[in-house]
Amino acid sequence: MSKKILIIDDLHPVFKERAIALGFEVDDKPLITRTETLAVIKDYVGIAVRTKFRIDKELFDVAPNLRFVARAGAGLDNIDDAVANERNIKLINAPEGNRDAVGEHAIGLLLSLMNNFRNADNEIRNGVWDREGNRGYELKGKTVGIVGYGFMGEKMARKLAGFEVNVIAYDKYKTGFSNEFAREVSMEEIVKHSDVLSLHIPLTKETRQMVNGEYFYHFKKPIFFINTARGEIVNTSAVLANMKSGKILGAGLDVLETEKFPALGEQPWFDELKANDKVILTPHVGGWTFDSYRKISEVLAEKLAEIKL
Repeated sequence: MSKKILIIDDLHPVFKERAIALGFEVDDKPLITRTETLAVIKDYVGIAVRTKFRIDKELFDVAPNLRFVARAGAGLDNIDDAVANERNIKLINAPEGNRDAVGEHAIGLLLSLMNNFRNADNEIRNGVWDREGNRGYELKGKTVGIVGYGFMGEKMARKLAGFEVNVIAYDKYKTGFSNEFAREVSMEEIVKHSDVLSLHIPLTKETRQMVNGEYFYHFKKPIFFINTARGEIVNTSAVLANMKSGKILGAGLDVLETEKFPALGEQPWFDELKANDKVILTPHVGGWTFDSYRKISEVLAEKLAEIKL
């Protein structure tokens, strides 16, 4: 059987070019539908996807020749990894390709929150000049707590190095990673010392809704909260409740429990969220820059070269 790859999403052309150079036949169909994909996937050894739809048991059941799924991004939560593992289907992703983008985006959200950029800009555009009301906080000297110290968490720590902050990090599945950029600590130390909390963990059964009212309750100081990981990890109503109480000073959310309209607008917490001037929202673009668009495909192509069919 020929080595055919089906690209069902918008990937940088470099992935296709390098896959062809490796001896693959590549069908680049970014507009293909799920129904159309199900009808033809039996002919392919590989499928490349970004976020178009879930690669699940239904798809695996009609793909007897599938040997790998290439995910153009960091997370694998839109792929049924349990079924893939059962069937010895290799999963490759590219967190190395967008870790710089995520780290910079998280810091951008944090600086904007601490300095009231959103509110100050809005007031000036509406004829209000309020220096005192928009007085901010300096990042220098603060303690930044990072939860999850993989590619994204480590890059965030490295990018914070020039801000003269104390970076502490917790990772349930990783130890011995203390270095000049971050000090490994327990979760107890994260909640005790953090002035800033930044999430860099994957969405799993264990982490879904992990950050809820009980989670925030344990923090000893008011915090700025940043989430560039996955929205389903966080209970949005709990974020809003803790903003009301003063436990959360500001929230920068690149990801939400429910994303895209109209579904987002139908959530019971959305009106309160969008009305809060201490919240900055971005549409899950933390890892999606003009630069990472190419880098992700380059990383995927490098990993593709290592797959033995």
